[in-house]
Amino acid sequence: MFRLWGKIFRANRLIKDTVACSGADDTRTHKVFQCLEDICYELDLEKPIWLDKNIDDFKRHSKTRFNQDNFIEHLDFDFLEIEVIEED
Repeated sequence: MFRLWGKIFRANRLIKDTVACSGADDTRTHKVFQCLEDICYELDLEKPIWLDKNIDDFKRHSKTRFNQDNFIEHLDFDFLEIEVIEED
């Protein structure tokens, strides 16, 4: 089971969060993208653009933050953070 935790923060406070799961027999990258898509759907967000900084952070820490630079539309929060909480 692969689980990804998505959290929305405003003024250093957790506003909303959700967990997406993937049990598919697929690569880690595909599981991350599928879970991120599920998180964005649940939180009613567009999918963020992955920048080099996000890729590096995710590879190192299994966690990254998406801020206004990663989205086309205006955000009413400071950042979306995703974190792997379970990997099989």
